[in-house]
Amino acid sequence: MGHPHDEAFRSNDPDLNKIQKQLDRRTFLTKTSMGLGALALGSLLGIDKLKASASKIEPEMFTGDLKLPHFMPRAKRIVYLFQSGGPSQLDLFDYKPKLKDLQGQDLPESIRKGQRLTGMSAEQSTLPMASSVFNFRQYGQCRAWVSDLMPHTAEIVDDLCFVKSMFTEAINHDPAITFFQTGSQLPGRPSIGSWLSYGLGSDNENLPSFVVLVSKNASGQPLYARLWGNGFLPSRHQGVQFRSGKDPVLFLNNPENYDGADRAEMLGYLKNLNKIQYETYGDPEINTRISQYEMAYRMQTSVPEITDMSDEPDEVFEMYGKDSRDPGTYAANCLLARRLLERDVKFVQLYHQGWDQHLFLPEGITNQSKNTDQATAALVKDLKQRGLLEDTLVVWGGEFGRTVYSQGKLTPTNYGRDHHPRCFTMWMAGAGVKPGFTFGETDEVGYNIVKDPMHVHDFQATLLHLMGIDHEKLVFKHQGRRFRLTDVHGKLVNDILT
Repeated sequence: MGHPHDEAFRSNDPDLNKIQKQLDRRTFLTKTSMGLGALALGSLLGIDKLKASASKIEPEMFTGDLKLPHFMPRAKRIVYLFQSGGPSQLDLFDYKPKLKDLQGQDLPESIRKGQRLTGMSAEQSTLPMASSVFNFRQYGQCRAWVSDLMPHTAEIVDDLCFVKSMFTEAINHDPAITFFQTGSQLPGRPSIGSWLSYGLGSDNENLPSFVVLVSKNASGQPLYARLWGNGFLPSRHQGVQFRSGKDPVLFLNNPENYDGADRAEMLGYLKNLNKIQYETYGDPEINTRISQYEMAYRMQTSVPEITDMSDEPDEVFEMYGKDSRDPGTYAANCLLARRLLERDVKFVQLYHQGWDQHLFLPEGITNQSKNTDQATAALVKDLKQRGLLEDTLVVWGGEFGRTVYSQGKLTPTNYGRDHHPRCFTMWMAGAGVKPGFTFGETDEVGYNIVKDPMHVHDFQATLLHLMGIDHEKLVFKHQGRRFRLTDVHGKLVNDILT
């Protein structure tokens, strides 16, 4: 049976009628194959069993393309504070007093072991080891080491789970950042937030499930929209960037001099046109377009409300720091992230550039720490006092670490550090991770891991696990291959979980 709009295609021309029949056949096959595919997927995922235990799973989790988490999640939402450029773990969290005794000595080959260097320091005649010029102290009941650069973070160490044995395969910024965000060094794969949106959907129908915030006026390695892109997943799962200024989301506001009174009616007609197109061609991106128009309509009310900070008391701004009153700064974005998490946005990604200190590191890292430390700690404290930290995962870290040796000239007060993928520090806090805990260990000079290494894919597998997802089962078939965030690697790191 043809569609109501088939008359538009009917003609005395036999070639046109043949095309119409092919379109009808394509529509039938597309719809049927999708139905059979859904039944097969249900069998693979054991949906009947999951439905049988649905009383253990909250109803709002049934909104993603896969409909269900694989098991009860420990976290409902994630905020990922990505410190772009590679913060120096040796000057922040990984205390190495032995370096004071080795100051200026050439890095021994017994430690380097022929490991790859970047082109920026490979031609140096020597690789002089450089101890940190900053003092370290132990804080909290867990007695975690933190440098004087991070006094506010030092106050929350009993809530943090430090991972000092992170390592990656990438040695340059763009592939390293891409690897962390998408699981591959090559562009084109879906980002973490897109995978979560695809698998779990959204708990707030008026806001995207994946929101991105980038600090304004922060210089450093460039950040590209593909880092929060959907890759080959349906485009409704891409991250939505919120910006500072009068238009937080581009192309969301109505055109000038248009009051929007008939906006809903217009969208209704547009939806009907798109449905006709979908019935003809079976392209799932047409349905995505419909849902995006509808989401944009709802966001016209929700976005101005969430970005209006006038209802925040003065003590909140004081906690996050003076910059929190300036939209688009790191501090303001941390506060906005809390407001998004309160409204059950599932994945909030902050990017802050400027941690790439090849030269003049003491000055550069001091400025970076001043711009980020207070707001970072305030976000953790704020979530905790509101009862949100128990089901929110907070992640802090960059794409790699910095070298134990100095890039450029080493003096008693100045040095630089090159990229170091072999070992670096990240931390997590909140839902499902051990508070006041340190995982992994590096050698006495901080060049190699000596205990409990954690690869990028291990980190991603553990992050997905906390959201109720088995990383080996969150897959998408594209161009004949089944893809996943962790590619063909990754293992759950149980030792950091509560």
